[in-house]
Amino acid sequence: MKDILDIKEVYFIGIGGIGMSALARYFRSLGKKVSGYDKTETELTRQLVAEGIEIHYEDNAALAPKHPDIVVYTPAIPKDHEELAYYTAHSFEILKRSDVLGAITRSSFNICVAGTHGKTTITTMVAHVLRHTGYGCNAFLGGIAANYNSNFWSSERNVCVVEADEYDRSFLKLSPDIAVISAMDADHLDIYGTPEQMQEAFVEFSGKVKEGGALFSKWGLEKTKALKASQHFTYSRSGSEADVYAYNIRNKEGGYIYNVKWGNWELKDVLLNMGGLHNVENSVAAIAIAHFLEIDDDKVKEAVADFKGVKRRFEYIVPVADGKGVVYIDDYAHHPAELEALITGAKNLFPGKKCTVIFQPHLFSRTHDFAREFAESLSLADEVLLLPIYPARELPVPGVTSEIIARQVSGNKASVVSKEELMKIIDDRLSYGNDLEVLITAGAGDIDKLVEPVKQMIVNLKI
Repeated sequence: MKDILDIKEVYFIGIGGIGMSALARYFRSLGKKVSGYDKTETELTRQLVAEGIEIHYEDNAALAPKHPDIVVYTPAIPKDHEELAYYTAHSFEILKRSDVLGAITRSSFNICVAGTHGKTTITTMVAHVLRHTGYGCNAFLGGIAANYNSNFWSSERNVCVVEADEYDRSFLKLSPDIAVISAMDADHLDIYGTPEQMQEAFVEFSGKVKEGGALFSKWGLEKTKALKASQHFTYSRSGSEADVYAYNIRNKEGGYIYNVKWGNWELKDVLLNMGGLHNVENSVAAIAIAHFLEIDDDKVKEAVADFKGVKRRFEYIVPVADGKGVVYIDDYAHHPAELEALITGAKNLFPGKKCTVIFQPHLFSRTHDFAREFAESLSLADEVLLLPIYPARELPVPGVTSEIIARQVSGNKASVVSKEELMKIIDDRLSYGNDLEVLITAGAGDIDKLVEPVKQMIVNLKI
């Protein structure tokens, strides 16, 4: 890749992706000319346009700039994409998002957070703590930080906090000084082939940690002993087997208060204003990194208490105080382990309340590979409404539908409905009897487009 100082214009194919948009904002912050293409207009692309980035929504080489210094694309872009073919045919420098992010991290101090789940929240927590305490960092996030309504921010300090994506082995191009591995559950088997090969990629990632750096891994990972780093620490939600852990966890108004201990060091009465016990564990990783960087304890506690979460990560759309009897939570969960953590967390916070989960499976391949595991996680709910599979980058697979999950959910409490049917069901439930006490929407597809309409149904409910 050209030296960043020599780059004057960058073009993004798939600019609306969460990782791509963060990079676009990075180059824009450096004063570069940035433009891009995406298939559809979204709230995120509208924000980019408002920030001065030109975007079009038609795959048309005539609309693409003719002299970009580099062209950045995402693996989700199809190979027959007209604009990508144009740049390839005319020998432009074309790079994957991961190549560009890797190049950026070669000249900075980097905190890279990996894991099949948990990484977005931990990355955002770490970046927020560093920003709030005045330590400073550049943040490349895989979600929208609720505190700042952005997935990127810059700093004069040459420190980068980066979400390390395992998809397409992207994280192996990064250069971490501090690394986190939050989970290695089987996923992306269309890329890795087997769970074992995917785990080996995480082992390889751990070996990327620079000499003198540190690795923080969740306690109990299957490959813990194989992980490589000159300093290796484990963390846990609870359990003194880990190097760093939380204890004395208490519920507090939809969040938690707890202590964090690392050897003789202790941080007491940490307040986390977001739900999900898995987020207590995520915060332990972020707090451990802050302590490793010798950030003042009181500043860290203030930063954690101020953390407002990540959009679509155990996000209270209608919180306890406003719900008129309904608490509404939205989450990006699209893996069985994430669903289990989400539902368990909600039931822990709201014991005795009926928990209704609306889930949109993401990808035919993932649904095929983990149908039984999805059903086991969803069986924790009291009622399950499944939407049809969101295909994303895939073509339909014969015989793979949401029904293969529904029929394995215990207790005949799962049904498959269209979006139109779902909205009518919710409207009827709210209007006649209202047995929706804890309502959860989950999934990585386009289920997020239903969030605002569902919210309005709840807040407009007359009681």
